[in-house]
Amino acid sequence: MNHLPESLSKPGPSANEAAPSGSKRGLLRALFGLGVTATGMVVTADPAAAAINAQPPRRGEANGKRYGMLVDIRRCIGCQACTVSCSLENLPPIGQFRTTVLQYEVDSKVNGVPPAMVSLPRLCNHCDEPPCVPVCPVQATFQRTDGVVLVDNERCVGCGYCVQACPYDARFINHETQTADKCTFCEHRLEVGLLPACVESCVGGARKIGDLNDPKSEISTLLKENKDEIKVLKPDMGTRPHVFYIGLPDEFVNGIDGQAGVRVLPEH
Repeated sequence: MNHLPESLSKPGPSANEAAPSGSKRGLLRALFGLGVTATGMVVTADPAAAAINAQPPRRGEANGKRYGMLVDIRRCIGCQACTVSCSLENLPPIGQFRTTVLQYEVDSKVNGVPPAMVSLPRLCNHCDEPPCVPVCPVQATFQRTDGVVLVDNERCVGCGYCVQACPYDARFINHETQTADKCTFCEHRLEVGLLPACVESCVGGARKIGDLNDPKSEISTLLKENKDEIKVLKPDMGTRPHVFYIGLPDEFVNGIDGQAGVRVLPEH
């Protein structure tokens, strides 16, 4: 289990001033009462904007790897095998998902051209500048040196700051644990040489994961071969996401929000 770095500043009210802290909720009330985070950062109305360019140091040993995922939309058939296998592997509460495939109906508004269905896999983007990390008041959300963003749910107080900060709607408060939850790239499987559940179960082979720092890895080769077609979601947010897409329509790059099962994108 990862712990707070020794240099982390601690809240400074006296024992008489502090709110009851016998539980996570007591700590959360104390934090709200202070109006500042445990790192001393003042809570703002726009935590996502405040987070960018204020990243704390990454944790763990430097192993030289940087994991990323490539999703080929052309190969995705929307079968949800990835969603099911992820749920079986990681056991989130019923009705909550770490990854899913959203179905979009695109109405071209062109005579004689029927609406097209687009399947778009969604998950945590494990960004290089993750806005979810610096807004966490107790540093429960952190990033490893290999780029994987994780949540220490023994520290998490369930405040939801990270959920609000994520521009990809990739986080949620777990109904059972009342702590933040998200895709982890199945880091427990990566560490023993296995593929994430969603990659292993993908029927069409649409998902690829690997070390972006290894020029000979499959993902590095595919990114190089398809460099003119590679896109990411919401690049203007400055998060530098590390889930890459091939075959992603331009209209989806900055126009995707929410986790609904089906969304209609008119006028495209």
